[in-house]
Amino acid sequence: MTSKSSTKIAESKVSFFRSDLKDKHAPTIDIIPRKHMVALNEGCQDPYQLIQKDFLNRLDSLSLNRYISPTSDLLHQKLADYAGVPKEQLLFGNGADDMLYHLFLAVRENAQSFALSLAPSYFDYATMCGAVDLGIRFLDMRSDFSFDVERYIELAQDPNCRLAILCNPNNPTGNLLPKDQIRQILTALPDKLVVIDEAYYEFSGFSFVSELDKYPNLILIRSFSKGFSAAGLRFGYAISSSQNIAELWKTQITFHTSVLVKAFALSILENKELFLEHVQQIIVLRDKLYRDLKELPQLIVHPSATNFLTFSLAGKSDDLYNDLQEHDIAVRNVGSHPALQNCLRVSISCEEAVNAFRDQVKAYLVK
Repeated sequence: MTSKSSTKIAESKVSFFRSDLKDKHAPTIDIIPRKHMVALNEGCQDPYQLIQKDFLNRLDSLSLNRYISPTSDLLHQKLADYAGVPKEQLLFGNGADDMLYHLFLAVRENAQSFALSLAPSYFDYATMCGAVDLGIRFLDMRSDFSFDVERYIELAQDPNCRLAILCNPNNPTGNLLPKDQIRQILTALPDKLVVIDEAYYEFSGFSFVSELDKYPNLILIRSFSKGFSAAGLRFGYAISSSQNIAELWKTQITFHTSVLVKAFALSILENKELFLEHVQQIIVLRDKLYRDLKELPQLIVHPSATNFLTFSLAGKSDDLYNDLQEHDIAVRNVGSHPALQNCLRVSISCEEAVNAFRDQVKAYLVK
């Protein structure tokens, strides 16, 4: 009779993976689902409900048993038209994160290579850099979310810096970076790629797309997760010179995006007015909530060019966070960086959720 111990698979002492992975952690998200999910900058408008008929009609012409689909070329052209560039200057994939991941993969030269980012900024820059063994360094923002542009340029001029990252508008602070400072960086770093993450472009209305011809070192990253309310679709794209896009394309697998995803993204673009109208409604809600929160005692709220607001209640922020959780409202704690000490972030998704959030914050303050 074989003992249990003898049938156990022995733990291998051989490392089958990159040595740096042993000290890394798998990505996780610490959001507990609640009725009002205003933690992840998602929209509350389900795009499927808006464009169901158009999408289902398109499905009738899809052949899911085939790798190659005419939908790919149609989407590529339609997306290029929306972005205002020739299609040779655009590459799409499985979300803005996928575009960033492959960009980090494409620029990594050796173990000394690193990217540079402001901090606080999008937390997954570090996650994706770690996944491809690209280092990442940070320049801290000041308490007013400004930054030392000369110091940023100095850090990026390190021979091992392969990429400078600017999130604009910045997440989780919500502010737009000064246009002149971005131009100063692009001009001072002609031999470095500068990526501007424009995931919130539809809400800010601000883009550097018209200046691509002026700056061969510029890459823009955009998403369908925010302005098109399609976080679960996982669709995003990169815009740059045709030469840069050709190089970035080399890191992609041949059939890198599902035909279903491409069909749905195409249906979104063919009905884009529905989504862009909703963006304007969210902007109105955001600005009204900003004014309302500004009037509340002790509460500090920061202006935003995105679909979220970042705010704090000083030493009581953690207690407010827990109170909101208890009342079925999930916000995000973004206070890990000194510039955002005690800060929380609320997504502006729909009127019902915004009203529930506002009412509960007021109720907490009069306890």
